[in-house]
Amino acid sequence: MSALRAFPSVVAAVMLAMPMVTLAEQSRSGAPALSQSKPGGEHESKSADLAGEFKQMLDTMKLNSFAAKHADGYVGALYMPGIQLLVVGGKFASGERMNYLIEQKSYREAYGDLNSASDRASRILISDLGPAGLHFKREKDQPFDIVDVGGKSVSFDGKWGGKENPSREEYAKTFDTTDEQYSQMLQVLIEALKKSS
Repeated sequence: MSALRAFPSVVAAVMLAMPMVTLAEQSRSGAPALSQSKPGGEHESKSADLAGEFKQMLDTMKLNSFAAKHADGYVGALYMPGIQLLVVGGKFASGERMNYLIEQKSYREAYGDLNSASDRASRILISDLGPAGLHFKREKDQPFDIVDVGGKSVSFDGKWGGKENPSREEYAKTFDTTDEQYSQMLQVLIEALKKSS
């Protein structure tokens, strides 16, 4: 399966993550990145430090993708420096194929396979903008993080309540659960990357 099959999904995630031009310009100008502190006792991002560590490792090793075995499934990452980190995890029908791709260091293709052909019910896709870990809500004039769990998309844009949005309790619970899952996925990737170097 070609890594190009995953390209439309990547483009879609990038388009959803607007405005990235502002983020890229901010990165070049040296302006502060998304804040990790949460005003008013908002939910802390457990994944922020791990995302920063993983991003730094990828930069140092000059990698833009990586994949690893995770419990009874796999996790893969696609990194766009200064823009976003896409991390996908889930079960994959052909363990032999995925193991082969990882062994051959065909990480981008492994990521593409996981993104397009992993078991839908077990799949989780994180679109981490910045990348700076998941954040509870959108900062002013900044993009927001998006997750896709079991085929259902959730935007951490700080909107809750009303007919179109989840309740604040549901929103907070989804954030905490997803941030924990993302942290575990990043830990797996970091440990595997250390072993591969």
